[in-house]
Amino acid sequence: MRSTDILEQLDAAAEEFRFPDLDNGYSYAVDARLHGYRDAGRWALIVETIGYSPRAGNLTDVLFVFGNCLTSGEPGTDNGDFLDRVDNWDEIEDSEEPETYRGGPLVLRGQDIAVAGESGEDLIDVLRRLVPRHRELLLADERELRRRVPVDLPEVLRLDEWHHPDLAGGSRPSQSETFRQIADVLATGDRTLYAPRAHPNTHWSHWPESGSL
Repeated sequence: MRSTDILEQLDAAAEEFRFPDLDNGYSYAVDARLHGYRDAGRWALIVETIGYSPRAGNLTDVLFVFGNCLTSGEPGTDNGDFLDRVDNWDEIEDSEEPETYRGGPLVLRGQDIAVAGESGEDLIDVLRRLVPRHRELLLADERELRRRVPVDLPEVLRLDEWHHPDLAGGSRPSQSETFRQIADVLATGDRTLYAPRAHPNTHWSHWPESGSL
């Protein structure tokens, strides 16, 4: 198992628009998390990107799944990797003013959540305030994470922030210090090989073009 093989898969996914783009013009960035799994012969990587897509009409956690041991599907995403989080979307979006908050609580995965928001506000501003207090309700649980990753494969790395490559600017995973080091960890199991110098940029404020289309 070589780090170059891992990076080749990630680069191929980026070329085919199956690698996470935090500046996605069709989805407002909200949050992200990364999970790395490995053992002596297997590796897997999941990058979660939480975003608000006005076209899809929900706050969605998208799981980008990679590895040499996936239990179903191909590297990237399939239909089951798009996880809508708001149960009462029709109640919180103003039907006469799309992308506008109507008011009232959000129901996240069956839980009523009071949010700091006023009727008439942009929905994306209200949704971003769910972080950090309700972050775990937005991110994937273990059952969701293991849908395409073997349940016996140990998790060796979890990142809540990192420096992500700018795909729109032409950067690829293999050109990213972050993902080169992540590939080294997955190939060897040595967690100390992840020691990035670049400052994290996964906070939504670093991706002003997200949701702009």
